[in-house]
Amino acid sequence: MTDRTVLVIAYYFPPMGLSGVLRTVKLIKHLADYGWKPIVLTTTPRTFYAYDETLLTQLEERNVEIYRTPAKKGILTSRRTGIKKLPGFFRKNFIRPVSKLIYQPDPTIRWRKQAMMTANEIMRNHRVNIILATAPPFSDFMIASEIAEEHSLPFVVDYRDSWIDTSSPVPFRTSKMRKLEANILARAAKTIVTTRFAKENLIRRYQAVGHEDVMILPHGYDGDDFRVENASKVSHENFILTHCGVFQEDCTPKYFLKALSNFISKNPTIKSKIEARFVGTMQPNHTKYIAKYGLDGVVHCTGYVPHNEAIKHLCESDVLWLTANNAERLPGKLFEYIGAKKPLLVCAPDGSICKTAIDTKAAITTAPTDIKAIESAISTLYNAWSEGKLPKPDSKYAALFETKLLTSDLSRELAISARM
Repeated sequence: MTDRTVLVIAYYFPPMGLSGVLRTVKLIKHLADYGWKPIVLTTTPRTFYAYDETLLTQLEERNVEIYRTPAKKGILTSRRTGIKKLPGFFRKNFIRPVSKLIYQPDPTIRWRKQAMMTANEIMRNHRVNIILATAPPFSDFMIASEIAEEHSLPFVVDYRDSWIDTSSPVPFRTSKMRKLEANILARAAKTIVTTRFAKENLIRRYQAVGHEDVMILPHGYDGDDFRVENASKVSHENFILTHCGVFQEDCTPKYFLKALSNFISKNPTIKSKIEARFVGTMQPNHTKYIAKYGLDGVVHCTGYVPHNEAIKHLCESDVLWLTANNAERLPGKLFEYIGAKKPLLVCAPDGSICKTAIDTKAAITTAPTDIKAIESAISTLYNAWSEGKLPKPDSKYAALFETKLLTSDLSRELAISARM
């Protein structure tokens, strides 16, 4: 039985699905491999955009204890299995900004009271050595700081995304968020970010934050996911390009779909030999491009699927595609793509995303809206596939991003800061 216990604060947690929970689940899973007993403090979801019960199974196999605060009751949250629609124009442009003005640092701060009560219960039942909070939502950091102060514990914060850069553009609120963030960073035993760009941003923004205060722990992939039986490659006759996951709010598949349509129009005999898969929830205004560009029968949308099924789609594909408008915000899906060891088509501005893809030695990169360049890339990859000459990714490079390996660094940092 281990002597080291870490309390993980995570508002977003399975059975909630989507990419926001994946990093947390995998780090918790592998912390148990390094002699830690993770205990999770989270919510009881009533409605969410997607659910994935399979992610909980991995933690149950390692006997991870999960404490959930009671769910709020109400018309919209009366059933745990309720599925929300992805935010539409009105919610994104009106409801969200108003909520951000009312609640600080975000609307989930309403979870704070119940979280503190549940944390006290955890402290009565366990000897916790350190707290690890993951965000967004950044209310998780506030709650971790409060628990740490009340129980004289060190805490570590894990940024899955930027706080200030995704905050409200209203000046007085941005100023308030800066003060909140500065206070958290000053009190945290360690700050974890996913990229060097994010680290440099924090150091540049806050004079009290030094290089030694911030650790880079990139996104990764769980090698176990790609070793299970159902992740084996299934033989097929078509050339399969796959996008996996939800499109960020500033992204669209429009340019890729137009490029694919142009390629097929110039090579009509291959229409029956090419397939584009979109694995994950799609916005209605995105799916309309399929019919608009005459791609019915070529493009297949699976809707949301559990993570193990998404991995199977990656492994069945010939090329994996992603698009991004932010050159430095490295998405978690890129590292799962790397774990699948497939050629990549990355449509993003020059920067860290393209460099990471190119370092696999099996990627073509283009600007996100350059239809001609995307069409040329599809043509190049299709021709290489038809000749059996698709590039093979560098396995040694891919191995650098195995979550189990990355978690060893997290384990070490937790051990340095923990109260033993």
